[in-house]
Amino acid sequence: MISISLNVSLIDKERLFKGKKGSYLDCVLIETPNSEYGDYMVVESISKEEREAGKKGTILGNGKIIIKKVYEDPAPQPQDFNTPPDETINDGDNGPDDLPF
Repeated sequence: MISISLNVSLIDKERLFKGKKGSYLDCVLIETPNSEYGDYMVVESISKEEREAGKKGTILGNGKIIIKKVYEDPAPQPQDFNTPPDETINDGDNGPDDLPF
């Protein structure tokens, strides 16, 4: 989970657009692992043409990872071939004689 803080007074109102359920603003999270402010910087999205012209999106705030969640099962551990396997000796005794099968 990532917590985000935005300075909404910095939002360029011209970048807001209407959607089905309200007004929206596209933003980008940029990783900032060595920042004292957080793990991410929140920046207004800009068009491809603006990027190619050298423009950068306005920095609106920051984000911080507050809960790390693993979405996949951990990778299987490799078998340790230096430890002998746990051997079970089968002496022909398959269990109690009173079983019906």
